[in-house]
Formats: sequence, structure tokens, C-alpha cells
Amino acid sequence: MHLKMVSIKHERFPTREHYPFNLEIMQKTPGCPFTSPVTFFVGENGTGKSTLLEAVCRRCGIHIWEHEYRTRYEHNPFEHSLFQALDIEWYDGPVPGSYFASQAFQNFAEILDGWASSDPGMLKYFGGKSLMTQSHGQSLMSYFSSRYRLRGIYFLDEPETALSPKTQLALLEILKQAGEKGLAQFVIATHSPILLSCPGATIYSFDRVPLEPISYENTDHYRIYRDFMKERENLPE
Repeated sequence: MHLKMVSIKHERFPTREHYPFNLEIMQKTPGCPFTSPVTFFVGENGTGKSTLLEAVCRRCGIHIWEHEYRTRYEHNPFEHSLFQALDIEWYDGPVPGSYFASQAFQNFAEILDGWASSDPGMLKYFGGKSLMTQSHGQSLMSYFSSRYRLRGIYFLDEPETALSPKTQLALLEILKQAGEKGLAQFVIATHSPILLSCPGATIYSFDRVPLEPISYENTDHYRIYRDFMKERENLPE
């Protein structure tokens, strides 16, 4: 365990009219304690789970690989400002880590390939071969299995996006083993009922105000898939 507590300082909000500061959950949640090696953020799209994940990552001093900037029709100047309203408390002091999001991974893989052209030894930290020569799912698992063996805190935004159910089970095993060894801590925004089943994990629901932990069986993700399977089984042949 590394990250102990994130406090949301409402008095530092630069606005209450623009996202994410206009979200009720941000305005009424005092903070979020971390009590297990794996913590999940769940909720519908637009509830702020990925935004808080990114803000906590920034507040922890971890670099986020960005897409190439493009002009947008509407620009929200407060979109990435939430980290400035957060305070962090550590168990044992700051640790290194990384941020993963599928949309930024390709950019990182290309940069890593460029570095490896002059220093091939860098690839030993990512499975020993270029991420660009593997399928998207294979490159992700090479990254996960290599990077998450190291001591640190890791933020993942919907890692299941490019993973098959079988590969999600492989990632689940990595999370379990890394957490049991006590070296790595994970904070993950997800819609995957497979990942959410991680034993001992804390699940925070962004569909409730204020933010609070819930059991796996009480998540919409579990209930919807369970009910679908039951209905599917009862369909006439």
C-alpha cells in the first residue's frame, strides 16, 4: 500500500459551473480513502470516475502521455484542473508509477520504439520486444506483465477496452499477484465485471452521492450481466 487518502478541497474549486467542478459527486464528496492494494472506480459515463482517476494521478506527480493536441470546437479550460483541488496522503511516502489509457497507449508505444532504436535495452522493461510488432492486445499484456512487477502505484483507465474476456482474466491474475506481493497498488476505472471480481478489492460507486464503497454483487455491472445470463438461459430453443 502506498496511497492512503485523497481529499477533495472544495474551497479550491475555480468554478462550480463547469465540468468536473459542477458534478454533485465532486461537490459533496470530502475524500476517498484507499485501504486495499486494488481500488476500482465504477459508474456510468460522465459521472467523473476517469476524471478523478486522472486528477489523482497528476497529483501523485505521475506523467500522463498526451495525444497530439488538436483544436477543439468547444474548449473547457477547467477540464484538467481538478488535481489542483486535491490533497494526497501517503502510507510510506511518494512512489513512482504510471498511467494507462488505451487511447494514449499507441502514442507511448511509438515513442518507446523510437527510444529502443538507439537503446534496445529499454525493451527489457516491456517484455523484451517492440510493442509495435505485437497485436494491440498482446502489446498491452506485455506492458502489464512487465511493468506491474515493479514497486509503485498504477492508474488504469478502462484497460479492458482492447482486451478479450480471456485476456481480462489474465490481467485480473496480474492484479491479484502484484497486490499480494505488496509492491504495487492499483487504482482502476472500469466497466468490466471480470476485473471488478478481484478478491479483496475496494469498489467505489460514482453513481451514488457522496462517493462510497459498494460490494461487487451490488454493482450494476454484476447485476446486469447476471440478469442477462439468466434471461438468456431461459429463452426457448
